[in-house]
Amino acid sequence: MSIKRKRRFHAEVATSSLSDIMFFLLLFFLIISTLANPNVIKMTLPKAKSNEKTNKQYISLSVTEDKKFYLDKQPVPFEELETTLMSKMNSQKDQTVIVRIPFNLQVQDLVDVLQIGVKNNLKFVIATSPK
Repeated sequence: MSIKRKRRFHAEVATSSLSDIMFFLLLFFLIISTLANPNVIKMTLPKAKSNEKTNKQYISLSVTEDKKFYLDKQPVPFEELETTLMSKMNSQKDQTVIVRIPFNLQVQDLVDVLQIGVKNNLKFVIATSPK
């Protein structure tokens, strides 16, 4: 006579800890994404007592210490800076140009860049770091 079992063994996967792991991964990637700013060229900016942040669309104009010009991380010679800047501004209206220039560069270099904005009626903002 054979004995039959009424219950069969069913394999189970414990998923109770998966929600905790997913929560920690989500937090980790959110924190890391706020620290990374891919639209920045490393330089030491001038110091200011108060800094304001903008939510508007902007074009980043960076000048390095060796006087190389970058529009949104794309190198541009100074002679072509005005035409390239105007072509980007024509594609999207009501934009601000954020000028990122090192604190130890000469004032004349800043004035040369700002004259392009005055000549073409553009909104230029100088980026600073907090004191």
